[in-house]
Parts: sequence; structure tokens; C-alpha cells
Amino acid sequence: MPLRSTFTRFFQLEAASGLLLIAAAALALIINNSPLSFLYNGLLDTPVVTQVGALKIAKPLLLWINDGLMALFFLLIGLEVKRELVDGHLSKPAQVILPGAAAIGGMVVPALIYWALNKDNPPAVAGWAIPMATDIAFALGVLALLGKRVPTSLKLFLMTLAIIDDLGAIIVIAVFYSGELSSLSLMLAAACLVALVAMNRLGVVKLGPYMIIGLILWVCVLKSGVHATLAGVTLALCIPLRTRNAEPSPLLNLEHALHPWVAFGILPLFAFANAGVSLAGVTLESFTHHVPMGIAIGLVVGKALGVFGLTWLAVKIGIAALPTGANWGQVLGVAILCGIGFTMSLFVGSLAFEPGVSPYAGMDRMGILTGSFIAAVLGYAITAMASRKNASA
Repeated sequence: MPLRSTFTRFFQLEAASGLLLIAAAALALIINNSPLSFLYNGLLDTPVVTQVGALKIAKPLLLWINDGLMALFFLLIGLEVKRELVDGHLSKPAQVILPGAAAIGGMVVPALIYWALNKDNPPAVAGWAIPMATDIAFALGVLALLGKRVPTSLKLFLMTLAIIDDLGAIIVIAVFYSGELSSLSLMLAAACLVALVAMNRLGVVKLGPYMIIGLILWVCVLKSGVHATLAGVTLALCIPLRTRNAEPSPLLNLEHALHPWVAFGILPLFAFANAGVSLAGVTLESFTHHVPMGIAIGLVVGKALGVFGLTWLAVKIGIAALPTGANWGQVLGVAILCGIGFTMSLFVGSLAFEPGVSPYAGMDRMGILTGSFIAAVLGYAITAMASRKNASA
């Protein structure tokens, strides 16, 4: 499939998914702040049990969504990252420099802002990674509202930046948000990984064996203390992109089959399950406490400073060039749009502040939703104004 048609399809799916995410989040907020809130919370607290012999997995529905379905989301991210690393925009260093620098700035600066506001409160510091993330579907969805006024190169810049950002988030989750480890489960997970690598090296191109072992890997990782969604990334990196005898690419086939399910099913469901913040008892402190404030400021100010600042520096020192046809105003607008953390921020927040355990569980959502909303509106407005100037120039 030509690269341009692949990107067009990706952008169309992500943009439409972003708009659906908005609707799902709004619906959750409405229901959980209505007389039907007991149905919303009762649904998410519904116990779901799967048992095979002595192996038992018992979790409320919310955690099946966050630990189970989101593993498929991370599987898709892993597939996209591998494709980009091997044959795409991450395979050539010259194409990676600008979005790579922007992504690093967009991860480091928000985390530093959050840490600076919460460094004297050790339990709150655990949320330092929450404002690091960019919701690619949501950000591209907002950018799509501007249509052809935004050059394709700028959309590609945002997409590549967000993919690198997601890769950074995966590393952060693996290193900083794993629990107590089970040696037996880790050994079984390692055995699954060896089997997956062996199949790849032996030229196995049928997806069935990969998915069966991938399911076993997910169970082992779930029981190991490492977050279960990382099994999806590991599986993705083992699925072949290229084949020896001109057979269809297993990786591309799985990516194309999985993408609509994730974009229009899993992510909206995740948004619905995690964005339903109860506004009962909300006070000024709900926004001014250092946890939600650190997240909101990190997303709106930190992302803009980090992404725009490192982009400007990379261009000024001559190691990269602005996206073709884009101006600095549009780059600033996109940098602000990167502050739409939403999906990944909510996910990291659920790891940093465990519901029912941390006193800040739920408080982080106020910062995420507030910061993401401001970033979406402000980013759209600035990009729109800069695009009008670009068109009239």
C-alpha cells in the first residue's frame, strides 16, 4: 500500500475517532452527574470472572477495559511504531529529528512543571507522568476540523510526534508503574516471548499462532506485576512486517483489521469508562489543588513550551526544517494541541492514583479534562488564525 494512502487512511480514522471520543466523554459526564449515576458506577463495578482450572482472573468491568481492551490499543501502537521504524517516517534519521525533538520537549517540560508544583507531597508526585502524554486521536480530530487549510506535512509532523510520545509513555509505564513482580509469571512471559521471536525468525506468517501465544503472554504479564498492556506492545514487535515469499504482510493485515475496532470501539469505551467525573461537591480547590493544577498547567503550558521550544531550537540551529508549507503560528497551534492528553493521561492517571487506594484518584481527572479542553480550544483557535494568515499570504 502506498505510503500516502496509508497515512490518509490513518489520519481519517484517527480524526473521526477523536470526534467520537469527545462524544463518549461528554456522555459519561452527563450520565454520572444525573439521576442515572448509580447505573454508570454499577456497570463499571460489575465483577467479571474468568477461570480455567486453578487460573482465575477476577476484576471489575472497569479494570477489564483498562487492563484487557487497552492491551489491544497498545498492540496497535506497537504495530504502528514497528511499521514506522522499519519502513516509515521513523526509519530515516532526518525525518525523525524534528518530531523527535518536539516529543522530548513535550514529555520533559510538563513532567517538570508537575513535579515543581508537587515535589513537597510524595504521594502526589506519583502523577508526574500524567501530563506527558498526547492523545493522537483527539488531537488529529481537532486538527481535522480545519480541513485543507492545514498542510499535510503539519498533520504528519503531529502524527509522528504523537507516535514517539506514545513510545515514551510505554517506556515510562514499564519502568515506573509496575507493581510487585512475580518471578514465575515473568519466567512464563519470557518463554512466550522466546516462542514469538522464534516464530518470527522461522518465517511464520499466520497470525493465529501469534495471537494465541500473545493471549497467554497477556495473562502471564497480568499476573507478573508488570502492567498487562505492555504485552500488547511486546506481541506487536514480534509480528513480521516483511515476508519471504511475497505473502501479504501479517503486521499490515493485523494493523488494518484492528484499527477500526480500536478507533471506534475500544477508545470511545475507555473514554466513557474513565471520563465520568462526578461534579458533586466540586469546589474551587478541585481545580486549584496542586495535583489537578499541575496536570492542567503541564498539559496546556508545559506541552506548548516543550514542543514549540524544542522545534524552534532544532530549526534555528539548522538540524531540521519546518514542515513544508507550515508557518510558526501553525506550529504553535499544533504544539498547544499536543496538550490534549485525554486517553493516555487518563490511563497513566489510573496507574499513578489507584481508585479506592489513592486520595488523589479522581482528582487527576479534573486536571486532565480541564487541561485537555483548554488545549483543544486554544490550539484550534491559534492554528485556525495562523492558517488564515498562511492562505492570504
